[in-house]
Amino acid sequence: MKTIVCTSLALALTGSVAFAQDALPQASSQWYKDGEATIQAILDRQPNTNRAKNVILLIADGNGVGTNYATRLFDGQQKGMLGEENVLPYETPEFYSALVKTYNINAQTPDSAPTAGSMNTGVKQRFNLINLGEEAIHDDCSTVEGNQLALFSEMMTEAGKSVGVVSTARLTHATPAAVYAKTANRNWEDAVPEGCTAQKDIATQLIDAMEAGTVDFAMGGGGRYFLPKDKEMGGLKGRREDNVDLVERATGLGAQFASDTAGFQSLKLDGSSPVLALFNNSHMEYEADRADNDEPSLADMTKAAIEYLSKNEGGYYLEIEAGRVDHANHDGNAARAMRDGVAFAEAVAMADELTNDEDTLIIVTADHEHAIAFNGYCGRGSAILGLCYDVAQVGIKHSDKVLTADDGKPYTVIGYLNGTGSVLKKGEGENDYTGSRPDLDQETATDLDYVQQALIPKSSETHSGEDVAVYAKGPWAHLVDGTIEQNVIFHVMNHAVNAQ
Repeated sequence: MKTIVCTSLALALTGSVAFAQDALPQASSQWYKDGEATIQAILDRQPNTNRAKNVILLIADGNGVGTNYATRLFDGQQKGMLGEENVLPYETPEFYSALVKTYNINAQTPDSAPTAGSMNTGVKQRFNLINLGEEAIHDDCSTVEGNQLALFSEMMTEAGKSVGVVSTARLTHATPAAVYAKTANRNWEDAVPEGCTAQKDIATQLIDAMEAGTVDFAMGGGGRYFLPKDKEMGGLKGRREDNVDLVERATGLGAQFASDTAGFQSLKLDGSSPVLALFNNSHMEYEADRADNDEPSLADMTKAAIEYLSKNEGGYYLEIEAGRVDHANHDGNAARAMRDGVAFAEAVAMADELTNDEDTLIIVTADHEHAIAFNGYCGRGSAILGLCYDVAQVGIKHSDKVLTADDGKPYTVIGYLNGTGSVLKKGEGENDYTGSRPDLDQETATDLDYVQQALIPKSSETHSGEDVAVYAKGPWAHLVDGTIEQNVIFHVMNHAVNAQ
């Protein structure tokens, strides 16, 4: 008996009594086969240790794990799927991935300025500051001097590479500004306080960077901060109180300028002269509201930027931001957030298509998440922008039964913890808030302008401190792994372009 036991143990340890894989009852399931295929794709993946000639950092502002989940389902459902099985372009095994901790030096819930700044400098920063060290103080111009940080764009320029920034937000907004600006207040977009001599406004810093050769290609919104007050030009109307015409200054430096689709299409992308394109007074339109003849898409701008920057044989650094995912979340309007999320995914696919994995590092991430939440228990295929339908006992798609809460009313799949959609409404007193959830139907819930129900009343929904994801492919993409601090993204890029 002792011999038999020992022999059985030996066989088990050597794997001789392992299950025959093709005989497993689940082996014929497509889930099983897909799982095996995924493992094989990961096994086949080989670390790329080439030096990166090009780096593309794609940031969907406010697109944390939750918002990205909603975009995945929305995109899939638009394609006729149930949605949950959909795979966004950056969610394939070709991309390495990690979770990212987004807090700022002094803030549990982060702001876009220091989060974007951390990715462009390698160090975490303070709330509402851009690219200043931890001794700098928000809104205090006197603390700028001596606290300016070196930027990845400046390093890449010194290495002979071109630099581009693309955004659907204002080019002077926090995330795109992190490519070129250093400021004690992210809101000093067209002016600084009286007596502040330590820094210039953000719009001026962009043109300074163009003159210095640190930014070669800039495309997005925000035209009002580049023109004198009340000056109209190409559909733009200025707001600068100092009456400085930064567009005139840029064109005087030899830059090409565009303010609409016609101008965009006529740009010479041969790399011979800088490009400044401003397609809206403020932020560019939401994708749901964008007219093709007025503004190019994010994918269009991505294509133009890569075509332009790739003319430099030494390579380039390009930051691309889908800025309006964030704004729609702030408005509690998931419908527009999802559509801008899909536009971002299309820009990622475009960047991937136009570049070579052998020499281009692509990093896809977000700067922070929002206070978005998901209700249950919804059956497969419940419209991500609609009501929550019950799980079906037969088949895989949801039943026809709309789930109700304890108040007897239906609820949507997506909600927000705070925002303008709060079910609490202000009464007569200063702090008097009362209310209950309104009734709801599918047509209302799926309307483009619908604002999701929220709990805490706020004029603008807030960010949250949750982790975001980062995905990477190309040289040294395998360094993106585990759970990392947000500033580590800079170090991945920096290592990739300097690898021996």
